[in-house]
Amino acid sequence: MKAYCISDNSDTVLGMRLAGIEGIVLHERQEILDKLNEKIRDPEIAIILLTTKTVEQVSDVVSADKLQLSRPLIVEIPDRDNEGNISAAIDSCISDAIGIRF
Repeated sequence: MKAYCISDNSDTVLGMRLAGIEGIVLHERQEILDKLNEKIRDPEIAIILLTTKTVEQVSDVVSADKLQLSRPLIVEIPDRDNEGNISAAIDSCISDAIGIRF
């Protein structure tokens, strides 16, 4: 089983490659969706890592995929500038899953 990183910046992809995780830098919504769907269908991919800015561009699809798919695990990771609010995204995902708003 492998992990794959979809990022909006080359620093994150470089760091992931140093850890043995392949990845790609994408900026356009459709490119991100195409790559995400490709990796979801890949039976070798167990984890897909997405940077916060990347998730923001495709949040509607990622939220639905997280709730519906049993594999792969889709994980949001902070941007290099750490500007994202991951805890709010996690709260939202849990709220959607259990049907209760915090």
